[in-house]
Amino acid sequence: MFVAIFGSVEQGIIYAIMALGVYLTFRVLDFPDLTVDGSFVTGGATAATMITLGYNPILATICAVFTGFIAGSITGILHTKAKINALLAGILMMIALHSINLRIMGFTLDSGNGRPTIPLSNSETIFTSMATFWKGLGIDEAINNTLRNIGFEQTPNTWGTLFLMIIVTCIIKFAADWFLKTESGLALRATGDNPKMIRSFSANTDTLIILGLGLSNALVALSGALIAQYSRFADVQAGIGMIVSGLASVIIGEAIFGTKSVVRTTLAVVCGAIIYRIVIALAMQIKIFDTGDLKLLTAIIVIIALVLPKVFEKRKDRKRKAKRKAERLAQLTGKKEGEPIAEIKWNQ
Repeated sequence: MFVAIFGSVEQGIIYAIMALGVYLTFRVLDFPDLTVDGSFVTGGATAATMITLGYNPILATICAVFTGFIAGSITGILHTKAKINALLAGILMMIALHSINLRIMGFTLDSGNGRPTIPLSNSETIFTSMATFWKGLGIDEAINNTLRNIGFEQTPNTWGTLFLMIIVTCIIKFAADWFLKTESGLALRATGDNPKMIRSFSANTDTLIILGLGLSNALVALSGALIAQYSRFADVQAGIGMIVSGLASVIIGEAIFGTKSVVRTTLAVVCGAIIYRIVIALAMQIKIFDTGDLKLLTAIIVIIALVLPKVFEKRKDRKRKAKRKAERLAQLTGKKEGEPIAEIKWNQ
């Protein structure tokens, strides 16, 4: 169980980068971008193809980020310049990316035809390099020995992936916080809140939307590239339902940790992605579920995350109304503070 939860935390931190990208479009820009399902695979396909062809994993990951940025920017251009509906623009780009991803993955074949999967089991990735370096320091053995002494029988093979992704995700989170507080970031947030107002200040909302979608899908592609290296394969079907997973992470995080500030919200998104993966891992431990039920579980979790906050808010509203009603009643009847309503004597 501990190893399963540990793996979920590792995956959750990687998927948190994707969730931050979804947050930029759905919350900051108020743009329903379905490009995510395609750009996630684009990042993984680009990184896996380049690694297979012998390129450095870090260079391959950087190239994956650029391909994601280009995909998101094209969606923004379709919406702003071609005047295509936001939802339809995302769907069109998502469909187009499926064929593009097959083409990218086809570069590993002499024929150039698409292939659905690229294995990385025999290739060096960022995580295998980190694991080798981490084990050389002897930290893995020390941590695992400590865990065994306190009663944990099964321990992870390496802690390097976890610490690496904590550092990378924290850097991206703080970079997002900084960007959203800059002049361009504030203009981007204002575009999502009130585009007419920001246009009245001579701001180019079209450019801001294209920039926001590009940055969002760049983060999504980065997450896809890292997941492909973490899983040791890239799959053209890996992006199906990814937008729902990202939304689930955002909604769960916001419901638990709140959205009082940008810093708090981005932290909530990261934590929401981790919690979401842990919940999925625990649910899959139940025997009535199997791997094919993963999408069903995702939908159920999103529904619960959407409904529960509204239920709690209604309960709070009822309590506030009851309290105000009691206060008004006390003013009308001359009831003293702390006196039970049943003991109020009505004036004749």
